[in-house]
Parts: sequence; C-alpha cells; structure tokens
Amino acid sequence: MKKFTVIARPDEISEELKHRTIADLKMAGYEYNPDWPDYCFVIGGDGTFIYAVHSILRKHKKNLDKVLFYGIHTGTLGFYTDYLDTEYEEFMETFLSGAYEITTYPLLQVEYDTHKHNAINEIRVENSARTQLIDVYVNGEKFETFRGTGLCVCTQLGSTAYNRSLGGAVIQEGLDFIELTEMAGIHHSKYRSLEAPIILKGDTELEFRSPSFHDAIIGCDADVYRIDEVESIRIHICQTASVHMIRGRKVSYFDRLKSLF
Repeated sequence: MKKFTVIARPDEISEELKHRTIADLKMAGYEYNPDWPDYCFVIGGDGTFIYAVHSILRKHKKNLDKVLFYGIHTGTLGFYTDYLDTEYEEFMETFLSGAYEITTYPLLQVEYDTHKHNAINEIRVENSARTQLIDVYVNGEKFETFRGTGLCVCTQLGSTAYNRSLGGAVIQEGLDFIELTEMAGIHHSKYRSLEAPIILKGDTELEFRSPSFHDAIIGCDADVYRIDEVESIRIHICQTASVHMIRGRKVSYFDRLKSLF
C-alpha cells in the first residue's frame, strides 16, 4: 500500500484542505504515514513547499529520491505548484488518475569540515557583524577576493527568490545553471570584485576560503548554521539526492513570473 503525508501552512484554508486530502486519500486506499511516505502533499505556498522538502531531508535524507512532492497553493500561483485551492477537485483527480508528469529539480549542497547541508533555493554565506573577506575559487581556480556582507549561490528555482532581491538574474526554467550573487559588496580603488551576478554551469564547484568566518553563518534556505571556526566551504549541485515533483498540468513559466512579480 502506498503511503503519504501532508504538510500544510498553519492557516484555516490550508488546514481544512489538509484534512480533506487525508480523508480522500485514505478512501482511495492510501495509508497516512508521516514517517515513511511515498508521497508528500504540500498545501500552502512556495515557502511551505521548501519547508516540506527540508522536513523530509531531516527525517530521511537517504530516502529523499523515493518521495514524490505534490503541491496545491492556498494563495497565488507558485513555482512549486500548478493548482490553486479553488481547483482542489482537479488537483486530486489528476493524482488519483495518474495523469501527471514527474519533474526532477537539483539540490545545492554545502560541505565544510565534517558537515553537509542541502538547499533547494539558495545557500548563503553572510556576516552581519563585520565585513567578511572571502577568496572565491571556481573549480579549484582562484577567481576573486570578495569583501562585504556575503555571497549567495542559487539554483534556477531559487533565482526568483532571495537572489532576485539582491539584484541577481532570473534564470529561465529548464536551464542547468547555478548563480553567484554578491551581498553588499565593497567596491573602491583598493578593493574590487566582479560586483555583477555570474551565472555558471550546473557542474561548477565553488569554494569560499577565508582567514576568519567568525560571526558568519551559512543559510540553507531557511536553515541557519554557525561557521566560526571554518576555513573552507564548498558548494555544488548535490550528486546523491534531488527533489522529484509531480506536475499535473502545463503552466507557462512566464505566466508564473507575471502572477508573482
């Protein structure tokens, strides 16, 4: 018997849809099992979807590839969902009939010391306490020395999130790229880095080195980790796990952009 879980945003509409989804899936012969799901139904917005991915990662990192995520938006149309809450019947019928496609999206991975963390949108290295110096290496080659608040590395999906607010480029859906964007860089005659966002091939590995990351943090989407004693940080596309999403219907990428921005 196929197992499922439901993760919902804590608001009245989302909670009502959560209970309805659980009841309908049980009636269709599926088992509600939050611990070992084959399907994760997400009810809310894009933030809820990211939270759901991290929730599954924390519980069952090695089994992420075995979970299919399927979302319905209780607000505006999102990048992670194809249906609005007013389209619940179509949303559920699409799933139960199997009339859907599965799309795979990459995860970013950061490695430092013995730690590994993942993100679906972006990984940030930032220091709000003082100017952070970072030597940036691209595939092992020294690229630049950055001074400022920090650096943001995003996926194609994450290009419309925090990266966009930093002035980064929006990357069209389907392109296998990552993007590096500065956070409040210092630029004058003595210190200068690229300043502009740079879009890199998906198989690029970035390394950030610094004589001191004291007071700095690594942000993996909404998860935050202190890195005071760290000297080197490596960021790349994860080779061992990815996010598999059920897509119920074709929605133009540019329609999504227009609905949100």
